[in-house]
Amino acid sequence: MSTPSPVRGSNGIWLVAEREIGSKLRSKAFMISTGILLLIALVGILLSGFASNNSADDKMPVAATSQTEAAVSALPNVTVTAVSDQAAAEELVRSEKVDAAVIPGDGPSGYTIIALKDAPGSLVSALSQSPDVVILDPATTNPLLRYFIAIGFGLVFMMAAATFGGTIAQSVVEEKQTRVVEVLLSAIPARTLLAGKVIGNTVLAMGQILALAAIATVGLIITGQNEILATLGAPIIWFAVFFLFGFILLASMFAAAASMVSRQEDIGSTTTPITMLIMAPYILVIVFNDNPLVLTIMSYVPFSAPVGMPMRLFVGEAQWWEPLLSLVILLASCVAAIVVGAKIYENSLLRMGTRVKLKEALRG
Repeated sequence: MSTPSPVRGSNGIWLVAEREIGSKLRSKAFMISTGILLLIALVGILLSGFASNNSADDKMPVAATSQTEAAVSALPNVTVTAVSDQAAAEELVRSEKVDAAVIPGDGPSGYTIIALKDAPGSLVSALSQSPDVVILDPATTNPLLRYFIAIGFGLVFMMAAATFGGTIAQSVVEEKQTRVVEVLLSAIPARTLLAGKVIGNTVLAMGQILALAAIATVGLIITGQNEILATLGAPIIWFAVFFLFGFILLASMFAAAASMVSRQEDIGSTTTPITMLIMAPYILVIVFNDNPLVLTIMSYVPFSAPVGMPMRLFVGEAQWWEPLLSLVILLASCVAAIVVGAKIYENSLLRMGTRVKLKEALRG
């Protein structure tokens, strides 16, 4: 039986990457789960868009004369119908074409509200005299929208990183457990095998991220939420860039951690700390999405930068140079993780039986 000729360089990396991608694309479970995820994302965006459009259309019809039209038009959720005088206003109210009418009055507010039975409370309170208010630190975005965007960034990052990181870990242990890795290493170096696994799963993860971004764009366009789309455009692009390098960092760590064990049952013992690093940004961005200090710290920590920096860009709290500086830090961390992860992977891959200790894996 002849020994397989070794495969070197980029050819080996792409052969392994194609094998990883092909095995996933042939998996019905993976394709179905991805389809369900995209469908849920589209339905969620469409429902939220239609709900916001309905609420925008649900405005109170109010008649106003030339003296009161400017004041009434400035009120939120009000549709103004201009009338020439009080008689015309009363006619519209009696015919129930408007809910109320606002005409000049002699009271403290300077307005009189005409209604058929009961005056709308929101209109009364809006036209009542109130003290001047000065906001020192005005909110840059709608708090509810900010909360949902935080959930979106955090959830997508956590699910994609955990799903494909777990896939790498399971693949590494499966190859060790079945001794397939010994055949693979007779043809390609360990670092080539590692690079192929990381690249293959990174392509799959980025494909899912780009598909979700396309779904979100289509959903926002269909529901007419062009203003939100314009605001989200740059943050989504930066999220994709940060996720690319952040996932490479995490994928290297997942592969290295999995190479230290020989059974599927033991994967959790070495990958749990990495999983916690993935969950931390999701929890932090939901709890502290309105805390500038926490978001700033998150945007410079490599594990949370893919979530923290896009959030700061969305709310307008980041300067133009901050994403570039954060990306440099992430790239440096990514290189360090690859170097250390490759050493652990190379030293642990052929060691069977009990779990390899971290010191032994680093020492070789």
